[in-house]
Amino acid sequence: MKKSEFKILSENRQASHNYHLLERYEAGIVLSGTEVKSIRAGKMQLRESYARIENDEAWLLNAHISEYSHGNRENHLPMRGRKLLLHRREIDKLLGITREKGLSLIPTKVYLKEGKVKAEIAVAKGKQLHDKREADRKRTDELEARNAIRANKARYEP
Repeated sequence: MKKSEFKILSENRQASHNYHLLERYEAGIVLSGTEVKSIRAGKMQLRESYARIENDEAWLLNAHISEYSHGNRENHLPMRGRKLLLHRREIDKLLGITREKGLSLIPTKVYLKEGKVKAEIAVAKGKQLHDKREADRKRTDELEARNAIRANKARYEP
């Protein structure tokens, strides 16, 4: 796939900080026209959003899509639930997984693929405070090691 066919429109950066992301699924989203235009303009926020399986259907809840500036009376509600398009076996699998204790469905990114808006949904388990601290410590150690290697390399090169 060419890089130009895959454009990230919105990303949930805090998801990997707050959760252990186990499995990822690609889902289509049922949107109205003004929602698509607003998302393409970068007016979507996934920070507090989550997905849920209700009545054998997958739903994206709490995702904020700002109203389109030229939408007038045809505009959408910013916080409405949006249906996710998944295969039946994926929905059944996710329903079984989310019934386990402590697992939930978190949208990690929304992107444009071949002209269609898609969402990446991850099965996630919440991190404890000590897990977050450990991840931060590991990231800091890797950054310091990388910087030390660069500094050492720059010293010996002409």
